Amino acid sequence: MGFLFPYIGKRILTLIPILLAVSALIFFLIRLTPSDPIASITSGRRIGEDTRAALISRYHLDRSLPRQYLIWISGVFRGDLGDSFKHRQPVAYLVASRLSTTIQLVLMSAIFAVLLAIPAGVLAAVKRDSALDRIVSAIMVLCVSSPVFLNAIVLMLIFALRLRWFPAFGAGHGFVENLYYLALPAFALSLNMVALMGRITRDRMIGELKSQYALALTAKGTPFGRILGRHCLKNTLIPVITVAGIQIGSMVIGAVLVENVFALGGIGALLIEGIQASDYPVVQSIIMFLVALFLLLNLLVDVIYVLIDPRIRAAAKGGIKEGALVQP
Repeated sequence: MGFLFPYIGKRILTLIPILLAVSALIFFLIRLTPSDPIASITSGRRIGEDTRAALISRYHLDRSLPRQYLIWISGVFRGDLGDSFKHRQPVAYLVASRLSTTIQLVLMSAIFAVLLAIPAGVLAAVKRDSALDRIVSAIMVLCVSSPVFLNAIVLMLIFALRLRWFPAFGAGHGFVENLYYLALPAFALSLNMVALMGRITRDRMIGELKSQYALALTAKGTPFGRILGRHCLKNTLIPVITVAGIQIGSMVIGAVLVENVFALGGIGALLIEGIQASDYPVVQSIIMFLVALFLLLNLLVDVIYVLIDPRIRAAAKGGIKEGALVQP
């Protein structure tokens, strides 16, 4: 595995130009909005010209936009995201104080999705064209076509307000209580991922079960459970991991909506507050963080590919020639 760290290092280097381009795009697009940052800083209160001039100088608003961008991006590389206009606190502190809720929500959603989607997809493939397969497929279509905020509202109405099995608002205090409070929001956030992963697992598993190696193993008398779990499922995981990586990145974006429905107080709530208040440092820093997280998740997916697929591992080592791939 000595080649893995150089491989990861090379991939990280390719992400830097992408992040720089995205950061510039975010910075300049946010400033196209017709808003007055000084009004955000002062919460709309009337101030004198001297105070206004001091605030403009403090937040570098008297500089040109390219100069403001260079000041901000250089601070990002030093870990300084600037100060919030509204909260008058460092943005890094505000994000760090709310990040744990968002991360826990996304991780719980990803766990729910994996635990539900893969078994459901495998079961539907094994029972192909049966009533069970049609029911599972219909549920997947319903889940994938429903927006995440609607899932959150419907689940809240049923399980929180009607049945009172879960709390409707808040994130709780302490790890165990967090799990209880975040269970319903995490499930709502996971439904789209469950549908996509489950459908891909089903379709790919059907193809693997019909493959020549599966038929050969069946002819040799290999137990069906071993063929299913040790051979077919392993080959099915490659496209499933691809979808999982993309969907987990999308979950981070969807968490913004779910957090606001359930009033969880994560970085999603902070982002909405920043947009409403024209708090440039908060908005651009959170969006930049979400983009960076999405790219890192894609990198993680590529690393997992290398670890589980010997063909991709050989290609990463540079020891495979074009056309040398052999299907199992």
